[in-house]
Amino acid sequence: MEAILNIQELTRFFGGLAAVNNLSFEVHPEEILSLIGPNGAGKTTVFNLITGTLLPTRGKVLFQDHDITGTRPYETTALGVARTFQTTSLFYDETVLDNLIVAYRCRTRMGFFDALFQTSRCRDDERRSRQKAEEMLEFIGLSEQAKELALNIPQESQKRLAVGLALATEPKLLLLDEPMGGLTEEENIGMMVLIGKVRTRGISILLIEHKMKVVMNISDRIVVLNYGQKIAEGSPQDVSTNSAVIEAYLGT
Repeated sequence: MEAILNIQELTRFFGGLAAVNNLSFEVHPEEILSLIGPNGAGKTTVFNLITGTLLPTRGKVLFQDHDITGTRPYETTALGVARTFQTTSLFYDETVLDNLIVAYRCRTRMGFFDALFQTSRCRDDERRSRQKAEEMLEFIGLSEQAKELALNIPQESQKRLAVGLALATEPKLLLLDEPMGGLTEEENIGMMVLIGKVRTRGISILLIEHKMKVVMNISDRIVVLNYGQKIAEGSPQDVSTNSAVIEAYLGT
């Protein structure tokens, strides 16, 4: 199966320390691949290298067979790669609905002149953005909280909204950085259902998550990092019984 994302010998040094070292793996179309490992294993650094927040010391990032190594984050997003962060980033003083309207505007055609003079194109784009935002609210399960300020909604709802903001960029690949962080077991289940729904839209998902019960239940495949290096890759069953993975998490 042809990969949508191909990581080739990716390496990033900070001073003399290799945060990511000679890492290679692929994400396949409509796959949920989890990237796991102990704290400090280099997982978020990998996300930063993929999205262009950091430049690699060496190695390549290929997205749909195009070399995007070192591409600026906004350009990576335009190509079809979106991400969420460990710390939820929202427009907290805006309503839930307005958060999504703003997100959809990044895909509109209007420019400064249109916005200044309220041209027909501006009005059409505003209408489409609102319609798409309302549809996304339904998809992520937040329709009833549409008029609430993002600051005032529960953490689980904020996590859902963050996923909605990422989806508004119309990605082909979605990077989720600990979407279950701080959630209860019941909320974890709801988020897992949402991630499954995202996959049905034809979107591939690369997931960082510390909750192993979630990882084992939602992943098609798993890549395990330790000290920046890949120590295992395979199905949840294969990874869960791998001696190197057990040692990395539990010690000898």
